Amino acid sequence: MARIEQLPYHIALSLIPGIGCINAKSLIAYMGSVEAVFEAKESHFRKVPGIGPVLARSIVENRDLERGKQELPFLTKHKIQTYFYLDDDYPTRLKSCVDAPLVLFSMGNINWNAEKLVAIVGTRNATDYGKKVCDELISEMATRNSYTVVSGLAYGIDSAAHKACLQHGVSTWGVLAHGLDRIYPSLHRSLAERMLVSGGVITDFISESSIERQNFLRRNRIIAGLTDATIVVESAEKGGALVTADIAGSYNRDVFAVPGRNSDIYSKGCNTLIKQNKACLIQNLDDLEYFMGWQNQAKSSQKIQKQLFVSLSGEEQKVMDALSESPVYIDQLCQELHMPMGKVSALLLGLEFNGLVASLPGKMYRLN
Repeated sequence: MARIEQLPYHIALSLIPGIGCINAKSLIAYMGSVEAVFEAKESHFRKVPGIGPVLARSIVENRDLERGKQELPFLTKHKIQTYFYLDDDYPTRLKSCVDAPLVLFSMGNINWNAEKLVAIVGTRNATDYGKKVCDELISEMATRNSYTVVSGLAYGIDSAAHKACLQHGVSTWGVLAHGLDRIYPSLHRSLAERMLVSGGVITDFISESSIERQNFLRRNRIIAGLTDATIVVESAEKGGALVTADIAGSYNRDVFAVPGRNSDIYSKGCNTLIKQNKACLIQNLDDLEYFMGWQNQAKSSQKIQKQLFVSLSGEEQKVMDALSESPVYIDQLCQELHMPMGKVSALLLGLEFNGLVASLPGKMYRLN
């Protein structure tokens, strides 16, 4: 959790117009600390990769530390947890995403290291069919334990998923497109309050943030990044759920879609995802567990006996050196090893056959 004395700097940096998460992280890395960003001269910023004269001037003119300080009483009063992207307890799944939020805020009882994190998203105009699919999927999750469902607390499929979780005793998180000083839509306030008991609400917006259309796209990347898999239950040919699916795919996360009849408006988006091979067809939880490798998790948790006297190539040894007993996403390995995804996948597969590496759900790996 972010230290209280550094929080104003973290928050203020995240509010500078035009910077964004990626450039903000570059600034911190180049300057050595977040505090240094608020002390450096404009000329120093121009030397940072990705920061030109316009952004350099914007940083100097808009680094408002006071706004960061003003947020502290609100965070303290409402017992809001804060996470900076360099913190050890920042969500591991999200940290592997290049555009992960600089600062994250949450309320409730959230276990970032939950075993099976699944996003369920879809249209705001959910049909009875879509709501039934949500209920059936989540009722099955309740019988198999270890599931957490993430969605956007919006009308339609989002709220249907959250409500089904509360009914069946499955932990659920709502990701908001605004600060934690409000719930939008306001009709879902009681729903959000009930979710705090065994789940929670999450955002990267500070209090008093205006509700704007682009905020929801920003919210969608958190939903996709926090989870191992994204399930689109219902969607028209265009919609926010399809954007979430695209983002999940860009993060190398698994995407699933529930099929529907050709004549159903709110199944056209799902059918297109399947047709274009952007999502796997899913009809029940067995389908999800089959594709994710979760159906035999109890068996696979038993370590494969390592082959004795295995001779490793130089590249295989590099992969072994980069792994530990803690799970690591394959895209993190690619970045660290400076190797393409296909190459790393092939090396990992060979090491897995030799019993040296364990493959985990969500494209994560660890030493066996």
